[in-house]
Amino acid sequence: MTTISPPLRFHPLRDSATMLRRNLKRMLRYPSMTVMLVGMPVVFLLLFVYVLGGTLGAGLGGGRSAYANYVAPAIILMTVTAVVQGTAISVAMDMTEGVIARFRTMHIARVSVLTGHVVGSVIQALFSLTIVIGVALLVGFRPTAGVLAWLATAGFLVLVTFALVWLSVALGQVSKTVETASNLPMPLILLPFLGSGFVPTDSMPTALRWFAEYQPFTPIIETIRALLMSHPLGNHAWLALTWCAAITLTGYLWSKHLFNRESH
Repeated sequence: MTTISPPLRFHPLRDSATMLRRNLKRMLRYPSMTVMLVGMPVVFLLLFVYVLGGTLGAGLGGGRSAYANYVAPAIILMTVTAVVQGTAISVAMDMTEGVIARFRTMHIARVSVLTGHVVGSVIQALFSLTIVIGVALLVGFRPTAGVLAWLATAGFLVLVTFALVWLSVALGQVSKTVETASNLPMPLILLPFLGSGFVPTDSMPTALRWFAEYQPFTPIIETIRALLMSHPLGNHAWLALTWCAAITLTGYLWSKHLFNRESH
């Protein structure tokens, strides 16, 4: 009598947890990557607070301490963009070294391969943000947020990270080399400079001011600033959440399309 083996079943949650452990172990194995990703925002923070903070703070009607409060939200966002650059590099490494191609031949849920990268990067971002915010407090950042506002800020930063990580996963897949993957996310690192992160937009020329006010990072920075400094949120929060939703959807669909296309 012939016995029929039961069909193999995919377990997306279990497989995603396995891929997450793999990515976390790789982060521990290569701590220099995390140090580099954290180091860049810290260097920018020290540069703008201690070298340029006196002059730029005077332009805001205060001093170095006033500028530390102003620039810290931009540095916090730059920490997230630095992490997602590392995500693109990690995905590109897996693609070029044939690791993802091997995963495709294994009996695992396809979604778990990308999910492991995404969740691992979010955890790495939270770790990096903790360090950068700690340094910001040491150099003079004095937020006035209460406990609820800090929790709201943490939740908002997770949403921003989640959105940008999905976009970086797609950028990593579309890159033919690791070097390309390290360069494609560079606009994400530069956008805070072309927004309200380092100087108010009303101090910019008309054309640049228009771009700064309507690009996605300005409402994100202003939302972080409002939450941490107890300022009115205005329309910035809704604009930021809309941008996050749009970036998440675009990044997810693009990543899924690229992953499925390579499977054929």
